[in-house]
Amino acid sequence: MAVDNRGISGMIFDIEEFALYDGPGIRSTVFFKGCPLRCVWCHNPEGISKNRELAVKTALCDGCGLCSEVCKISRGGECDACGACVAVCPKRNRRICGEVITAGALADRLKQNSEFFGNGGGGITVSGGEPLYQSAFLMALLRELNGIHRAIETTGYASESVFSEMLNHVELVMMDIKHTDSAEHKRLTGVDNAPILANLEILKASGKPFIIRIPLIPGVNDSGENLRNTAALLVGCENLEGVELLPYNKYTGSKYKSFGKTYNPPFDEQQEPNADVECFTKLGIRCNVI
Repeated sequence: MAVDNRGISGMIFDIEEFALYDGPGIRSTVFFKGCPLRCVWCHNPEGISKNRELAVKTALCDGCGLCSEVCKISRGGECDACGACVAVCPKRNRRICGEVITAGALADRLKQNSEFFGNGGGGITVSGGEPLYQSAFLMALLRELNGIHRAIETTGYASESVFSEMLNHVELVMMDIKHTDSAEHKRLTGVDNAPILANLEILKASGKPFIIRIPLIPGVNDSGENLRNTAALLVGCENLEGVELLPYNKYTGSKYKSFGKTYNPPFDEQQEPNADVECFTKLGIRCNVI
């Protein structure tokens, strides 16, 4: 029996149109909500939870009290991101982060800009959060987008079966390698890197074009040893298009307060990370700092 891809639903938190840094050409990037990792440097706090969330710009609030009049919490309940307070806020300081949508409806929305993708290799990129965390929804969407260049940004943290299936439905994989040491990886992200490294081997053997991305966190994973170990994993891989080093964004913590979360990273945010490309280039691996 054929699967009704269009009717499978999932949750997203944003769509970025005319994206230029999420793969080749002009692209639309859709951000899936929910991630199994808890990276201490996460710059997308709205992508961590797989549930709808209320975001509030507290700095712009003038204390009018209209939100309290409709809020369940003020009546002894709990916030379920119903959106009642969003509707009455006169300054539009509040929004609901998280939209439930079917794969068919999302595909139709993403295809609206397909004329701008042109012949320059543009297309659609699926990001997050972690898109593989909503695997059924992801596969349904990718099938609906068949015929358009499809790319994915992923941590690689998934079962081997899910990861392998995903490879059948994309033209490009952009995969993070956050740390090569298993103990450090678990300390920094909350999960073991064994599934990630296993999926990297599947990716290398697949022949699928891929890019490795390394978020460079100062004093955390930017040591020469870790970068050399990462380079060693990639030597001689013909389908590797290159490595991208992504220096830490010093404005990462700015969004946390809106979601009622605290950002207190265990490293010096002002320190400049080590962006050593030579350990890659001397092994014949193209490497750029983004």
